[in-house]
Amino acid sequence: KADVFGHHGRLETGTLKVGDTVQAQVDTARRAATMRNHSVTHLMHKALREVLGAHVQQKGSLVDADKTRFDFAHNAPVTPEQIAEIERRVNAEVLANEATQARVMDIESAQKTGAMMLFGEKYGDSVRVLDIGSSRELCGGTHTSRTGDIGLFSITAEGGVAAGVRRVEAVTGDNALHYMQAMETALGGVAGTLKVLPKDVPARVTAVLDQVRKLERELAALKGKLASAQGDDMLAQALDIKGAKVLAAKLEGA
Repeated sequence: KADVFGHHGRLETGTLKVGDTVQAQVDTARRAATMRNHSVTHLMHKALREVLGAHVQQKGSLVDADKTRFDFAHNAPVTPEQIAEIERRVNAEVLANEATQARVMDIESAQKTGAMMLFGEKYGDSVRVLDIGSSRELCGGTHTSRTGDIGLFSITAEGGVAAGVRRVEAVTGDNALHYMQAMETALGGVAGTLKVLPKDVPARVTAVLDQVRKLERELAALKGKLASAQGDDMLAQALDIKGAKVLAAKLEGA
């Protein structure tokens, strides 16, 4: 039933019986983190459509306190440049710090507002139209009061999950900050190993890989020359028996 709200709990200590009264308490920190990830999913959905095309359509999602995971219709990998543009657009909405707005109205009125409706979703006679930044969708979930409450947005993963379906994972707020700091630490470690500044790591890695490929080619050429020389030495040891060259040899590691 669309107008019934259920709470799912797990008994960790004590006992319960029918008729007992319990008191529920919201984990405010966890709720706030979930709100940030939920609100940014709307902004990300809109940015995906703007950057990749109007064919992008939600195929599934998971929002919790740690991340948002979003599946959508698209027939090619999302390039690093496209990911950067999606992040730029979403973070621009966050910085604008616009207030969110939720309105309950009948389904026909909601359609006239241009609100995005998910294909295959079942809606009741009354729906909740949610405006977050430049995004307008039908949604009954919990959200931030302003876009700025999201704090920071970063995409952490992108990949395919089925034919014509891609998946992105992203983080917000403290989780985004921790992700950025972890990446900076990893980059700093690589820079230290290569003895260059962090900004010079890509060029240095490219140079190292080029040098490795060059050495591999030289090594292969030297192995070929060594094998040829060994063959010549062995041929010199061959015996001529009634006009036929006969060679007996033991090949190590053949």
